[in-house]
Amino acid sequence: MNYHLDDIDKKILDFLVENTRMPFTEIAKQMDVSAGTIHVRVKKMEDAGIILGSSLNIDYSKLKYEFTAYIGILLTKSNKTQEVLKKLVEIPNVIEASVTSGKYNIFCKIRAKNTENAKKIIYQIDDIPDVMRTESMISMEEFLSDKNRLIKALEI
Repeated sequence: MNYHLDDIDKKILDFLVENTRMPFTEIAKQMDVSAGTIHVRVKKMEDAGIILGSSLNIDYSKLKYEFTAYIGILLTKSNKTQEVLKKLVEIPNVIEASVTSGKYNIFCKIRAKNTENAKKIIYQIDDIPDVMRTESMISMEEFLSDKNRLIKALEI
């Protein structure tokens, strides 16, 4: 479905990006339109694949998962990528994984409780068949983590 965003859609997305749990009635009141308008617009954006559900941001440090690392994964053969990705999904501490070009076949982000916990996770990754080697980079500080920040800059 081809859907063209207009200014009303953009404003709706701005509200939802700030608070995915904001009721449509509250968005409607702030935009001075009917709640039905908001509902219909959101439904159209969902049908077009622009809105892919809603998400919840979790502060992992409050749960004692304060260690973040990025792992570059080099495979024995690039045609093994999908098999390795399936194995990465089985490791809950792997919170992001991307197929990449360049030095690594896959680049992922892990969350761990501490360095000892991270070491065990990295060993799990190393033990996946067809992983030739990994390279780890420890995150000293996460400065920016906002998957939705681009929506604020979109030109409609």
